[in-house]
Amino acid sequence: MSKPSESNAVLVAIRTPRVTVEDVDSSLQELTRLVTTLGYRVVGRVTQKRSSDRYAAVLGEGKLAELARWTGGSGKVEASFRRSAHKAAAKHEAEDVDVPEESDEDESDDNPETTPGPGEQAQIVIVDCDLSPSQLKNLERAAGVPVLDRTGVIIEIFSRHARTRAARLQVEIARLNYLAPRLRETGGGSERQGGGVGGKGAGETSLELDKRRIRDRTKELREELAAIGDEHQTRRARREHELTVALVGYTNAGKSSLMRAMTGSEVLVADKLFATLDTTIRPLYPETRPKVLLSDTVGFIKKLPHDLVASFKSTLDEAASASLLLFVVDASDPSFRSQLEVTRKVLAEVGATDVPSLLVLNKRDRLGPEELAALKAEYPDAFFLSTRSKDDLQALRESIMGYFESDMLDEELRIPFTAQKVVAEIRARMRVLSEAYDAEGLTLRVRSTPENLTAIKQKLGRLPKT
Repeated sequence: MSKPSESNAVLVAIRTPRVTVEDVDSSLQELTRLVTTLGYRVVGRVTQKRSSDRYAAVLGEGKLAELARWTGGSGKVEASFRRSAHKAAAKHEAEDVDVPEESDEDESDDNPETTPGPGEQAQIVIVDCDLSPSQLKNLERAAGVPVLDRTGVIIEIFSRHARTRAARLQVEIARLNYLAPRLRETGGGSERQGGGVGGKGAGETSLELDKRRIRDRTKELREELAAIGDEHQTRRARREHELTVALVGYTNAGKSSLMRAMTGSEVLVADKLFATLDTTIRPLYPETRPKVLLSDTVGFIKKLPHDLVASFKSTLDEAASASLLLFVVDASDPSFRSQLEVTRKVLAEVGATDVPSLLVLNKRDRLGPEELAALKAEYPDAFFLSTRSKDDLQALRESIMGYFESDMLDEELRIPFTAQKVVAEIRARMRVLSEAYDAEGLTLRVRSTPENLTAIKQKLGRLPKT
């Protein structure tokens, strides 16, 4: 759903009994950033404390009227349509909820009523939870403008930011999975196409036809994505014996800025959520010996739709196959602890829980001395840095190399002058500590992984005897 950048949006949130006011406010702040990333201007909020977020129109009658003042709608859902929505909710297993009965105690106000000022009428409503198809339609009838839920917003952002073929396929699969159950509420689906042989039979309704097209298209996309996934797996297999570091963390934590600073590559850096969707792999620069590859992965977020996690599994597999994970956190964000927990949960879904990791608290330049001291006491093993500090970046580089070198071996290799190709491979894959020449060849003292040492010794063993 594309709208011009000057369009206004009003946010809607429900606070259920187990959710605190602070949690709602934090979630709405994040939703504001998501909506801003889409190009909308958030002009107002409508929040309400209710026993559930599964009511037919989400909000109570009073709050629907308040929402209508922001959008110019009627603020009402017709009784006949409300009854049909209840029947649809019972009929379709996809909704799988019991619509609770309305009651006065379910309509406690969390905030005073707000009124839009001049030029603040909203053209879209964004709801900070997932909506069933009937809830979506009820809200649109009451508000008189389009309605998006949180999942719809995230999928739209992913659609705009996907650049590679793999990312576009992954997003399209998630989008179709999101749209399929909502087709039943779009209306106009009762007309039937012609029947089978000879035109007899009931045939398919246009709704059934649309759903079948979505199923067929999704199958095609999955097959194409599987082929691309095989290519990614082949590339990962080629890098099996290389040292790889994956940057993981919440969206907008500064992963791409760190990637750019550590590799010298032109990686997109933008103050937007999900600016990076495609995995980028670059060697540390200046290059190290042995070479270390750094990968920047898709960012995470609270309430990340499960379909998107599943769709991006091939991308997140880069993290699962890495030698080391850097959990990059925006230390200046008060909610970074819960963000770190979200990151760990998503990585657990792709089997990356056993990969060694280092916690990197980024944006230390935004912290005061007392805040910095408190965090260092809380996270004594974390690495604190600012990507604007060359000293911090060099220290992180040394920390990464120190981690890898802790498992490396130092050994002397005797190499004849006739084995120049082997010497070139040693210099590319190992750290040369010293070298000495004599009349028959050279002696290199190297530091390397056991795997690389074994491979080089096998090649030296196959050299002809002189």
